[in-house]
This record gives sequence, structure tokens and C-alpha cells, in this order.
Amino acid sequence: MNQSIDFLKAIDGVWNQPVPETVMARARRSLLDYLAVTCAGARFQREKLDRYFAFAEPEQGAFRAIGTGRDLVLKEAVFLNGLNGHALDFDDGTNSGIIHLGSPIFSLLIPLCQRYGFSVDEMLRAAITGYEASYTMAVSIQPGHKAMGYHATGTCGTLGATLAAAYLLDFSEEERFQAFACACVAASGMLKVLDDGSELKPYNVAKTALLSLTALQLARSGFKGHSDPLGGRGFLKMMTGKESVELQPVFLNGTYAIMKSYTKPYASCRYTHPAVEAAIHLRSRVKPEDVESISIRTYDLAVSGHDHTEIPGSYSAKMSIPYATAAGLLFGKAGLQEFTEEAVQGAAVLDLTQKVKVSADAELSAVFPDVQAAVVTIRTKDGTFTDRVDFPKGEPENPLDDREFRERYDGLMEYAGISPDTSNSVYQTAYRTDAPVDALIREL
Repeated sequence: MNQSIDFLKAIDGVWNQPVPETVMARARRSLLDYLAVTCAGARFQREKLDRYFAFAEPEQGAFRAIGTGRDLVLKEAVFLNGLNGHALDFDDGTNSGIIHLGSPIFSLLIPLCQRYGFSVDEMLRAAITGYEASYTMAVSIQPGHKAMGYHATGTCGTLGATLAAAYLLDFSEEERFQAFACACVAASGMLKVLDDGSELKPYNVAKTALLSLTALQLARSGFKGHSDPLGGRGFLKMMTGKESVELQPVFLNGTYAIMKSYTKPYASCRYTHPAVEAAIHLRSRVKPEDVESISIRTYDLAVSGHDHTEIPGSYSAKMSIPYATAAGLLFGKAGLQEFTEEAVQGAAVLDLTQKVKVSADAELSAVFPDVQAAVVTIRTKDGTFTDRVDFPKGEPENPLDDREFRERYDGLMEYAGISPDTSNSVYQTAYRTDAPVDALIREL
């Protein structure tokens, strides 16, 4: 049995199947969300980017590094799109795969579409296939993959982005296989980037997009990989430690992977969201100044690396269930402004953060990933108040409506400094089926 051939045949079936209009509509949202998040991410880390440009002196080119206003050579644009696309940890993903799906794929596809003149719809069809490849691989090896310390966005994301681009560029079956083999060799991603104030989580996405590009270049150049890069002592054993791994089918549970993705209403790690939403629900009953303690029970995978109460900076705050919950209770929201470097040094929110304790709950762990719940219990001098959230806003089971999505998009673009006229033009262009991708991102 050659698992690589089996996997690629399944993905080929995705590519060759007509895409339902509902799936294409979801893909347009995913694209718009990526563009807004990436523009905002470039604004968020502008000072670091300025130092990067000063030191690296990247060559000017024809490819837009989204949100920077700069046109650079292809590899620089791909890399910086990934770096900015994940800077805020606000991009889409899935809980069952424990992976951010869109940012590696769109970071690579957009510059390639500029280079070869593809339309928005041509790109979206490739992206949908890439989502399926990334998700199917991730859901096949999780949660053990995460337990070993891997970030699936970097590992499985490399495979999905590479295949999405290979289909977009009309690679032959042999070229697609060799690109996939190269991607299996390159794939990497470390979850330790979440810990102790590290700011390198976006680097996993940046290098994923770049490694996918180099895999394509090697395959098109004629380099050959192993005949089964997944099997034997290949990708699957490396990423799980197991001798045998059963791959899940595509269209798991009867839906496309892109339909399983969430859109974040809160600017923090998805593991924080059920507790944040529960805290917001409790604001009408609890005054923050009266809080004596906050107890949070959630599923075990959400606890490790996300239960810290010492907050050295914004990146740490985004990964912290205690901080994000405190922000939700104190401010009634947990958006971009609640995670700025200035906000995360606020005495009131840090004091409240210290009163939060997070623990794993066996019952909630048993129902994950079908249910991604948290139970928040707040003790005050006047009594005890509890709220449970199973599916926070933005999940496929509880999606943003059209108004909520547009408000999120407009807010991100405003934060990024994009004019309302430009922001609206981009939004409208994404719905033009024949619009070239270059027209979509030229002003960003």
C-alpha cells in the first residue's frame, strides 16, 4: 500500500469535482477575511517590519506584500504575506484539525496569481482543494501530533499549500507528486513558539508558504522525491511517532474542509474563545471589581500553554485563557484594541487575570472536538455565577452573519489604515467572478 498515492488520488477527486456555490461563497469570505487580517497584521507589527526592511533590504519586484504598500520579489512577498497573515492569530482555522487553514494557502496563491494572471475564482477553486488537503492530513494525525509539540499549520499546511498551488499552475500528475514529496521533506512547525512571550508563531506560517513555493520550484525543475513520502519512516511516522496511521477520508462528515473553518470574533487563540464569550455573558450579572476568583473548566488540549497568568506582552496575552477571559469580563469584548501592547499592561486587566485558574475537565475533554466548551464560574462577595459556552461565535455551528462579518472586515481594514473606499472596492472585487487577483490586492 502506498499511502501517498492514495492520499493524492483522494485530493485529485476534490479538484475534479464541481464546487457547490455555497462552498464558493464561503471561500470568498475566507479570502476577504485573510486580506483584512493580513493588512491588520502588517499594521500591528509595523515597527518590526520597518527593521526587517532596513536590515534585509528586500529587492523590489512585481508582487504585493499585502498591507505594506510594497511590491517585492516573489519569495519576499510570499514570506511576508505569511508573516503578516498570522501576526494577530486572527486567521481562520478548525478545531478538529487544530490547524489554521487559510493563511499559508492564500499567502502563496495570491503572488502566484499575480505572476500568472489568474482570476479570483480560479484561485478560490485551488484554495478549496488546498484547504481539503491540509485539513484531511491534520485531522488524521491530531491530537497526537500536537502532543508531540508540532504546529499543524506549519506541517500539514505545507502539504495543503503546495497542492493548492500545483493545481492552480496546472502541474502534471508527476509534477504534483514530486512537489508533494518535496513538501513532505520540508514540512515543519514548532508549538513552543506559543510559550513564554515568544513572538515567532507567525514565522511558522511565513516559512510554510515559502517552503511550499520552493517545493513547487524543485518539482518543476525535475527533482524527484521518495515514491511514498508519507509511509515507512516518512512524514506520518515523523509527525506521530506511530508505525501505522489511518488517513481520514476527504469531505469528512459530508462537508468540505473550508465549511468547517471558524472566523474569529475575538483577537486571541481559538482555545480562549468559549471562556471569553462566557465572561461576556456574565458581565450583566458581575462587576469586575467584585470578583474574588474565576474558575474555568475546559477540554484538556486547550489548557497546556494557555493557562498562564504572567503576561509579558501582546503575543502572550493572545495565548492566555486567563487574560482573554479577564478582558472579556472587563471590557465586554476581546478585539484588537484589548490586545495592544498598551492594553496588556493595564493594571485592572492584569489584576483580574491573576484571579483566574484554568483546569482540564474530563467530561468536556471527552466530547472534544465535536463540542469545544468552557464553563466559567465567577465567585464574588455576593455569590457565584456560572456560564457555559459550547460553540462560541464564529464557529461553523454558530457563524457570523453577514452584518457581523462585514463589521469585522471593516474594523480590521480601519485598524490597518486602509481607506473606506479602498476597503469597499476590495470587498466588491472579491465577488466579481472574472476579476484578476492583481486588481484585488493592488491597493493594499
